[in-house]
Amino acid sequence: MSKLLAGPLLLLTLATSQVALGARGQAQQERIPRQTPTTTAAVQGIVRTEGGLGLGGVHVILQDLSSGKSFPATTTGDGVFRFLNLKPGRYQVKATREGFEPFAQGDIELKPGDVFAIEFKLKFIPTGSEGVREVPRQPGLGPAPAAPPAEVAPSSPYRILPQEPPPAATGEPRPLEPLPSADKVFNVMPNRWAYDFPDYRRYDQKGEYPYTKGHWYDPFNKNKLKGDVPIIGNQTFLNLDFISDTFLDGRRIPVPSGVSSANAGSAQFFGKFGQFFLSENLTFSFDLFHGDTSFKPVDWRIKITPEVNINYLNVQENGIVNVDVRDGTTRLDTHVGLQEAFVEVKLADLSSNYDFISARAGIQSFNSDFRGFLFSDQEPGLRIFGNLDSNRYQYNLAYFAMLEKDTNSGLNTMGYRQQQVMIANVYRQDFLKPGYTVEVNFHYDKDDPSFKFDNNNFLARPAAIGLVKPHAVRAYYYGFNGDGHLGPINITHSFYQVLGHDTFNSLAGRPISINAQMAAVELSLDKNWLRYRTSFFYASGDKNPRDGTASGFDTIFDNPNFAGGFFSFWDREGLRLTGTGVALENGGSLVPDLKSSKLEGQANFVNPGLFLYNAGVDADLTPKLKAFLNLNLIRFAHTESLELLLFQKPIHAGVGADSGLGLTYRPPLSENIVFTGGVNVFDPFQGFREISTNRTLLALFANVRFRF
Repeated sequence: MSKLLAGPLLLLTLATSQVALGARGQAQQERIPRQTPTTTAAVQGIVRTEGGLGLGGVHVILQDLSSGKSFPATTTGDGVFRFLNLKPGRYQVKATREGFEPFAQGDIELKPGDVFAIEFKLKFIPTGSEGVREVPRQPGLGPAPAAPPAEVAPSSPYRILPQEPPPAATGEPRPLEPLPSADKVFNVMPNRWAYDFPDYRRYDQKGEYPYTKGHWYDPFNKNKLKGDVPIIGNQTFLNLDFISDTFLDGRRIPVPSGVSSANAGSAQFFGKFGQFFLSENLTFSFDLFHGDTSFKPVDWRIKITPEVNINYLNVQENGIVNVDVRDGTTRLDTHVGLQEAFVEVKLADLSSNYDFISARAGIQSFNSDFRGFLFSDQEPGLRIFGNLDSNRYQYNLAYFAMLEKDTNSGLNTMGYRQQQVMIANVYRQDFLKPGYTVEVNFHYDKDDPSFKFDNNNFLARPAAIGLVKPHAVRAYYYGFNGDGHLGPINITHSFYQVLGHDTFNSLAGRPISINAQMAAVELSLDKNWLRYRTSFFYASGDKNPRDGTASGFDTIFDNPNFAGGFFSFWDREGLRLTGTGVALENGGSLVPDLKSSKLEGQANFVNPGLFLYNAGVDADLTPKLKAFLNLNLIRFAHTESLELLLFQKPIHAGVGADSGLGLTYRPPLSENIVFTGGVNVFDPFQGFREISTNRTLLALFANVRFRF
């Protein structure tokens, strides 16, 4: 039986052996596709002191024992050395440095693809005596005592530079060489601004690189016209700012057909709602200032900013562009205003931490709180400002004599408005917790009696409602504001209490005392590229217009960036009450104050007030593109003043839902070129339908801004 099985078993064994050998040969030939097999080797290592620190400046020699060829290298500052692209074979390594015992290691066998790692320490050789700096001895102490016997210096954990050996004759310490003079150590630069960086370009491709040479037309790099380099001496700079701001607005808002309708045979109370508005602002700012660094406040400054406006309005009904219906349905207007013209002087430095006090006189910009709820304008005045306690406190004392505004552009004219505003505020940074700033402020609005028709011949002061009679307003505002973050929650809040009196209110038909309030709060949370925000705005309304106390809140000259701001229909578009000479709310304001004009009218504290509930999302889609989604739900606080004005009762409190979507695109990742656009939809609620229209209102807008 065994003889019969021996033959087949032998054949099976031979076949298995052949298969195994074939598989082994195939495995040896397998490798990653398109990868060249490695044929060289490398040696890398680190040299340390006895204390374990990397030792630089060590001369390392790697010698090929078969050919006798040597490869030198020097360790870097952290003691590292490398030998690359070595042929396979046997090597030895030697390391030497002055002041240390040499090191050697042989029998290093390298095969193709090997990386041999080595780490060793060099032992420090003590010199027996280190150099010291000789200090003169006072004569009263007598002769110097004998020096103690020299001790062997311990091994230092630090890298030690070579020391000159002491004189062989005496073995005593030798004084070190005196320090070099300053002119041998420092390179004097008479004008640090004239230093030219080397022409350095690591890559040939186009892009943003360091040491780029500037040009007079380039605002992004070194430019004398942008305040990067002094124009006089070392501390006098000039900053030129040129801005082109183009705004386009196509909107559908309610307007009356009027007694002279643009469309013959029109019998409807409302006319056609469509309007188109275009405004182009050209700003030229010249800022000459004397200073030192970006942290130190300027010593003095002179700034002048003229602004040119061209605006065009196209509507579909007469009596809109001008009270004279013969002017038709279009208007083209221009105006030049002086928006800034002031001189600023630093009065004193109060500490070494850049605390200061300065004065500024002339036409100047001023925003009295974080979001522009009460006063944000460019007016002539005197302002004292500064900071204390390492900039933890900032303060302002300001007086403004208000100018008349151009009706169609909103720019300053040179006419005095018979109104004065006085403001005092104090900011405190890091209040309660770091990152949270509070402000308390006081405003006094002194608006004297005046009679004014605007540029389109509509009556602006006093308002054309009730008994038209010039009157004076004296209003005192007390405010508390905050802005910052508490933990991960961003917070902005504001509260104002206004007291005072109006010598004659047209709607109330009598003198009134003022007692009104405003409150606002916004909370937001940042999650990666999204910011979720919600806010609430309240302006008190007048429940009894005839009782002699006005409780409807109104502002001085607000420009709020709140509840969507520019992306809110209610904030951006002005909505006038048809059949009256006043607006329900004026563009650039949240308050339904029933006054003739935000630009030229007087504050009116007999108004319905409102509750505004806001929610929105800001999304950084890309570093250059940002999206805004906004929703406002609006209702009146009290409608009695509207019922009195319109002779209509009752009027529901619901106003409407204001929704909007906007985009902002910044191609150069800066504010030099900005494209903004969006769309708004205003869906009226019952109260707005009762006083105006039930049609949905729309707006499509765009803004293009170029800045040098």
